[in-house]
Amino acid sequence: MVLQNFRLNLGRIFCIPLTVTVVLSSAVPFPPAAATTTAAFSHHRSIAASASPMNTSPLSQSHSPPPPVAKKVEHAMEMFGDVRIDNYYWLRDDSRTNPEVLSYLNQENAYTDSVMSGTKEFEDKLFAEIRGRIKEDDISAPLRKGPYYYYDRTLEGQEYVQHCRRLISDSQKVPSVHDIMPTGPEAPHEHVILDENVKAQHHKYYSIGTFKVSPNSKLVAYAEDTKGDEIYTVYVIDAETRATIGDPLVGVTGYLEWAGNDALVYVTMDEILRPDKVWFHVLGTEQSKDTLLYQEKDDMFSLDLGASESERYLFVASESKNTRFNFYMDVSKPEEGLKVLTPRVEGIDTTVSHRGDHFFIKRRSDQFFNSEVVACAVNDTSSTKVLIPHNESVKIQEIQLFSDHLVAYERENGLQKIIVYHLPPLGEPLRSLESGQAVSFVDPVYSVYSSDSEFSSSILRFSYSSLRTPSSVYDYDMKTGTSVLKKINSVLGGFDSAHYVTERQWAPALDGTLIPISIVYRKDAVKLDGSDPLLLYGYGSYEICIDPSFKSTRLSLLDRGFVYAIAHIRGGGEMGRQWYENGKLLKKNNTFTDFIACAEYLVEKKFCSKERLCIEGRSAGGLLIGAVLNMRPDLFRAAVAGVPFVDVVTTMLDPTIPLTTSEWEEWGDPRKEEFYFYMKSYSPVDNVKAQNYPHILVTAGLNDPRVMYSEPAKFVAKLRDMKTDDSILLFKCELGAGHFSKSGRFEKLQEDAFTYAFIMKTLNMI
Repeated sequence: MVLQNFRLNLGRIFCIPLTVTVVLSSAVPFPPAAATTTAAFSHHRSIAASASPMNTSPLSQSHSPPPPVAKKVEHAMEMFGDVRIDNYYWLRDDSRTNPEVLSYLNQENAYTDSVMSGTKEFEDKLFAEIRGRIKEDDISAPLRKGPYYYYDRTLEGQEYVQHCRRLISDSQKVPSVHDIMPTGPEAPHEHVILDENVKAQHHKYYSIGTFKVSPNSKLVAYAEDTKGDEIYTVYVIDAETRATIGDPLVGVTGYLEWAGNDALVYVTMDEILRPDKVWFHVLGTEQSKDTLLYQEKDDMFSLDLGASESERYLFVASESKNTRFNFYMDVSKPEEGLKVLTPRVEGIDTTVSHRGDHFFIKRRSDQFFNSEVVACAVNDTSSTKVLIPHNESVKIQEIQLFSDHLVAYERENGLQKIIVYHLPPLGEPLRSLESGQAVSFVDPVYSVYSSDSEFSSSILRFSYSSLRTPSSVYDYDMKTGTSVLKKINSVLGGFDSAHYVTERQWAPALDGTLIPISIVYRKDAVKLDGSDPLLLYGYGSYEICIDPSFKSTRLSLLDRGFVYAIAHIRGGGEMGRQWYENGKLLKKNNTFTDFIACAEYLVEKKFCSKERLCIEGRSAGGLLIGAVLNMRPDLFRAAVAGVPFVDVVTTMLDPTIPLTTSEWEEWGDPRKEEFYFYMKSYSPVDNVKAQNYPHILVTAGLNDPRVMYSEPAKFVAKLRDMKTDDSILLFKCELGAGHFSKSGRFEKLQEDAFTYAFIMKTLNMI
């Protein structure tokens, strides 16, 4: 697949620490499956309580200063004869400059600091421990592109990366999985193209969302965000001298591609941050003179941009949550503009690429819900041939093309697969693809992601990890089946994967559906008798898959006897397209009841007890946390809701808020009575009630364009007013960041240390 999957990249996606993958050729994204996400702006958002053990906890806040109390200003909203009163509507300030609002946010931050001050020494120790596992001076796996190896370098003590390259030596002109980039004194010298540490010096927040090298390797275009609002400025520099070429492009998204060596194609957004226009820019000319290639006027659709692996075509896609259609541009004939490749047909979703005389299309429909792969001739796009037929039990996630191979990334029974198919020589007729060869993996549950590879070679590069295996980069020879490990992330401090056990369990949902749970623990640190602490993570929206991947910070929990689990609940895409369909719109409650069922199952099977069960979710996963807290507050000891989408009805009734119109196909349109009352039944802000709640940490980012900071702020204010316990309730709002919080790599580790300190504080483990 070459287009950035808009469904993964656009919306209230979960806030896993951001990692930018250097994209040097075709835009094959590193999906955000529990570890990584792209930086281009994306359009999704991310019972008996009196018996709850936290109510008699020694962690009562009686020795802390009183929490902030937000004033009440009644704001009535009426629909279908139903009146909702929002006393904290005033906390929404789109300008982010209202002194009263900022004062309240600062009071909440000060209160959080005060409550956590007693564990600050432990938090600092935890941060040092987490940081101590990082090999600070390191490089990524070098990637061949044209005459160079490209890679990122990190330096000791530095927050950001250097983007580097070296010439490929004459002895390595023919690519091999056994290639090793020479680094000795006789090797070609390392050239630093861009040092993010230098660029970030004058900014509290700094993120590069796109880094693209021109086809002739002489120029680099990169997109820069210095606020966290995901509105980028694009710079073009000489790759050797670093001199800036022309004026920057301002107010754009991270969607950016080279159209030859002298022009760029990019995407801009409308006033609600919906990518709606695609432009053609000739280097050296003013942005105001750029050519508008296409404007998407339907506010339920957003634009996507990518390049074919062959680098001969650019593709522009327009998509809603159910429909996606595509245009193409011949890079050698930009004057011809965009042409229709796959037409707009309601319910048909197509992703496209190119090889030789054919376009290749991954196509999903209501009938073929797990997708099929077809091809059409470049000179006749109306007639297609099926290459990989639809399979009800196997979902085709994406495809990647090479000159002689097609690679399908698939899912079966919740697990990922890579299948390699040999293609007939260029010029020969295409035929149905059969008996592809599968790449084998060692762990019972794992994550595997596509990565940039050279189109003309037979070497497939992919990334692999599991809950106990650090992120690893492999080169796979598609002719011989040989797999070579090119890089495994170092974990310092005596880490040994053999100490950890990872497994999959299946929890029965209310309707009998079996929900997969991925689990990891340190085998010499747990008893599995119900006394162990457990952190359960969930998401369950947008068809996003939270695949089990490695995170070194998590070792600070596992080594202290925690069990860590991921509930692969409906609304995600782990078990295929229908898994997603059964957790959205008027079936959204399945997401929440699935999570509760997983929690109850883990207690029943003695992985933990209710007194030791903590939960976490971010963005749309924060909605999950808010909903289950209202539904079953007695079931959990503590909860972390990161940048949570919790004011569902109010937000989805307001088309001026970013993401609203494009997400009516995800959550429903509450301007329709059936959806209004259904969404109100689970919207966390609308369902806070006078009951005991567990310990709760809520986070937000002031500049967040996906989930406005006011949503979690209102949720916390209403909880403070209505809850009947003395459990800890903290609100931490980053005033200089957005949806992905702080941008530096060590700053992110500090946030993990804070979150873990909160969890362990609530469990009396400090």
